[in-house]
Amino acid sequence: MNSSNPNTVIKIGGACGFWGDSALGTAQLLQVPGIQYITFDYLAELTLAIMAGMRMKNPDHGYALDFVELMKRTLPTAKAKGIKLIANAGGLNPNACAKALQQLAEELKLDLKIGVVQGDDFQATLAADRAQGQTITDPATGQVAPPFMLTANAYLGAFPIAAALDAGADLIITGRVVDSALVLGALIHEFRWTPHHLDELAQG
Repeated sequence: MNSSNPNTVIKIGGACGFWGDSALGTAQLLQVPGIQYITFDYLAELTLAIMAGMRMKNPDHGYALDFVELMKRTLPTAKAKGIKLIANAGGLNPNACAKALQQLAEELKLDLKIGVVQGDDFQATLAADRAQGQTITDPATGQVAPPFMLTANAYLGAFPIAAALDAGADLIITGRVVDSALVLGALIHEFRWTPHHLDELAQG
């Protein structure tokens, strides 16, 4: 598909807007005729702080644990209908989330291709800068960053999500991405937009 075809319609449903949102939307969206994508937005700054505490207690945690339980009821139908799922439920540990989902897929006997978008974790970069004697400051206020942070994350964009879809992923798990990226990634994939399609990306 490409953006030159004005008659192309992409059906995308948003199943949740925050961690703790109702799970009812997912089952309802799975029944929408012709739906192609369902997105799940779990993250806020406070959510990341909570997940950081989880990860401190258990290095295999730090993501939306209940998302895996939701997928137990979702994946069979989504896979059968060819509905792609995109979620930032990976939080601070997208690889651990993907591993848990892969185990679930094997239990359900589903041939599921999971894509993982990572690279938002900024702590290693901060540590390296500090090791070289650099002072980390807020560019707006000049305030020096505290010596210890539970988490530091950059906001990634939509193109890594589109790349995962291009590679054939059925389910995409991300860490911190901008909220719009969950939907825009699907549109970039479907319409073959590039970073130069500024008007189309803005509309998306």
